[in-house]
Amino acid sequence: MKKFANDLEAADALADVYKQLKAEIGRVIIGQHEVIRLVLTGIFCHGHSLLVGVPGLAKTLLIQTISRSLDLQFKRIQFTPDLMPSDIIGAETLDKERNLRFVKGPVFAHIVLADEINRTPPKTQAALLEAMQEYAVTVGGVRHELPRPFFVLATQNPIEQEGTYPLPEAQLDRFMFNIRLTYPELNEEVEVVKSTTTDEPRAINKLLDADDIETFQHLVRRVPVPENVVEYAVKLVSQTRPGTPGAAALATEYLEWGAGPRASQYLVLGAKCNALLNGKYSPDVEDVQAVALPVLRHRLVRNFKAEAEGISVDELVNRLL
Repeated sequence: MKKFANDLEAADALADVYKQLKAEIGRVIIGQHEVIRLVLTGIFCHGHSLLVGVPGLAKTLLIQTISRSLDLQFKRIQFTPDLMPSDIIGAETLDKERNLRFVKGPVFAHIVLADEINRTPPKTQAALLEAMQEYAVTVGGVRHELPRPFFVLATQNPIEQEGTYPLPEAQLDRFMFNIRLTYPELNEEVEVVKSTTTDEPRAINKLLDADDIETFQHLVRRVPVPENVVEYAVKLVSQTRPGTPGAAALATEYLEWGAGPRASQYLVLGAKCNALLNGKYSPDVEDVQAVALPVLRHRLVRNFKAEAEGISVDELVNRLL
């Protein structure tokens, strides 16, 4: 990609390349437009995403297709109950000359697909914590930097909980987005069946490389934000914290814990990127609302009353909005 004369030119280029990415990904993934928007937003914000949906909704295929449209190194980790931390980050081994040598694990890639991340015990899940937060791993007291850009895109099955290990709050908070996948519409499913039951290859063109993505990531952070938009994001998060001065009545009634400051940061960052993807040079309140649900849904903990009355986190967030 060429160098841009100024940020306005770069912003226009990002809006254009986003349309191209959607079209390219749409050659393989039918529908799921909101999911694609959020995953790409997370990538341009340098954030990790957790995709939650029942089997067969193309979660893994979606992530693989996005990685193919980006000229980035991709690795997949299938999480199982017997997976060890060294299977993810790597380990020190003895070479032929009996010297210790670090063998890198699959986490050393630009895009890491953590498939069914709740299928492995907490010890192994925690192996991703340092990588997701520090973009490095430490083995034998030696810190090893991960390639940039680096994203963890994890998948999770919400209906089958037997033999699973729910992610702890500390690790959930590392994910910028919690993205829910739903069943496709009838016409979309018809297209899915048609496209997946033929022998025609579905090639994907690579549109961006690592340098391009880093350029756009820095651009997103340079986007100016009006003061009222920042205040709206912070007040929205503060309303979710029961027992605090800024808490909303429904938060005090239905929530055990609210969202922390990282939610406010991701709301503003996501709003910046959402504005750019839609051809705007600065975000407004609607851009904050466009990313509020996936940012907040995994950071709020319902109390017993909410669970007893069947009130979901999504419903609470929508009522706050």
